[in-house]
Amino acid sequence: MTLLTPLMRGTALTAEFSDLSLLQGMLDFEAALARAQAACGVIPATAVEPIAAACHAQAYDWQALAEAARPAGNLAIPLVKHLTARVKLVDPDAARYVHWGATSQDVIDTGLVLQLRAALNHTQRMLGELTEAFALQANRHQHTVMPGRTWMQQALPVTWGLKLASTLDALLRWQERLQQLLPRVLTLQFGGAAGTLASLGENALPVAERLAQELALALPDTPWHTQRDRLLEVGAWYAGVGGTLGKFAQDFALLMQTEVAEVSEPIMTGRGGSSAMPHKRNPVSCAAILTAMQRTPGLMSTLYSSQLQQHERALGGWQAEWEVLPEIVMLVGHAMEETQHLVMNMQVFPQKMRDNLDITHGLMMAEAVTLALAAFIGKQDAHHLIEGLCHRAAENGLSLHSVLVEEPQVMAHLTESELATLLDPATATGCAAQFVQRVLTRFKEQQHGTELPD
Repeated sequence: MTLLTPLMRGTALTAEFSDLSLLQGMLDFEAALARAQAACGVIPATAVEPIAAACHAQAYDWQALAEAARPAGNLAIPLVKHLTARVKLVDPDAARYVHWGATSQDVIDTGLVLQLRAALNHTQRMLGELTEAFALQANRHQHTVMPGRTWMQQALPVTWGLKLASTLDALLRWQERLQQLLPRVLTLQFGGAAGTLASLGENALPVAERLAQELALALPDTPWHTQRDRLLEVGAWYAGVGGTLGKFAQDFALLMQTEVAEVSEPIMTGRGGSSAMPHKRNPVSCAAILTAMQRTPGLMSTLYSSQLQQHERALGGWQAEWEVLPEIVMLVGHAMEETQHLVMNMQVFPQKMRDNLDITHGLMMAEAVTLALAAFIGKQDAHHLIEGLCHRAAENGLSLHSVLVEEPQVMAHLTESELATLLDPATATGCAAQFVQRVLTRFKEQQHGTELPD
């Protein structure tokens, strides 16, 4: 659906899974295979150039390949046929050595790995930009006090910087996981018809080693035709990042509600409007991120079920992966880019946060008063007393301060000045600032000493 691509998958990652990239990945395998086999003496050296020269995706009739793939069962079979025909026009003898000793799955899987490598390289850059955006804003807003919410209700004061740092903390862990999975994922697939490379005889392992070198991929201990954990791991990584971003987008959209209005997506011409209501400012970035996250779990379910593959080559499970994994990557890539734009350009309204802190007329700070009073009369008695005063204040529309100062048991132990401090949300953010700094320190370490502006 080309019309929806900018809305759903509008990043450079989408280009890595285009028809052109798909074909080129498979053709890169075929060219590298010829070079590796010639180097090992399996095919004549004179066959390499005619084969490699024919491995350019732009030269092929994509529609013809697509139509031929249906009866063939996969795209590699007609592609090898067309490649052989093109080589034969130039060098009939070289055409005999196209796809020598390989199988369709070797071509398709390794082609996919090459696409994934390009996508993962770009993803690393995107993730670096995304973590930097969160770090900049967390540093900027580490003392911006706002209501914390549990069970969708106001709980205790937190800071906007802490909420940003919490997301950054998760993203830094995803960054570490990405570095750990790359060596496992960027791996050659080369096993021949049944995963034994029997057709290459004693040359099998030397060719495999040279082919891995040609493509700059790791050489696995065994072919992985029906062991799909590598692709599952990639999908799970993207889905996990998407979940982190979806949580942030959902919170942001809730904070952007008219009645809350503590943050907002940036104001831009043509952005977030309504076809009917001129006043609307809809959270369109949040919608894009959440849309991706609504779709990702279902796609991941397919990847999980695709682990059940029969014997040495699969029927159905392998084929089910072809569109699913790229779709996950493209959707989450779009969510990453939308989040980066949102975080860098968001509007934050500290005064509205402060106003919302006062909605409960001080009841949010009841815990602080309870703990201060507990030092004199014990935790249980203090809790019972303050709970009753909170009910009285809520039922009569009074501030917590007003009922506290009228209560002899409170004033016998706390002064009005102490009460004022205890009821000030800015004094009750606990270790929020320290938590933010700890995350920012780790960010700087992972980014090799990146400095953040004041």
